[in-house]
Amino acid sequence: VQLQASGGGLVQPGGFLRLSCVASGITLDYYAIGWFRQAPGKEREWVSCISSSAGSTYYADSVKGRFTISRDHAKNTVYLQMTILKPEDTAVYYCAADGSLHANSNWYKDKNEWRYWGQGTQVTVSS
Repeated sequence: VQLQASGGGLVQPGGFLRLSCVASGITLDYYAIGWFRQAPGKEREWVSCISSSAGSTYYADSVKGRFTISRDHAKNTVYLQMTILKPEDTAVYYCAADGSLHANSNWYKDKNEWRYWGQGTQVTVSS
């Protein structure tokens, strides 16, 4: 199983980027997909998640209203559309996948609950 995150780059404040998470070895439709980010010297934090079944979406308060997570079933890809980017969004962004059942309804916020991880893509927001 491999997850490949891409689409990062350098963007000015207020700009936008679209990150992609492409999977091989699994069909993403059957997995919850999450995006996390890690800034230098900080813990990896949860950003967004899309569920495997109903496609429900969830966002951290810090990105709600600015980021949108979505699936392209045909391309086995999950996207994170990021708009109105801020300097504090600067981080390495990782996608993760997990197909397990979880008792805790907020399990997706815990990085330790995710089974598969991509390698990360750098997002830098700076003028």
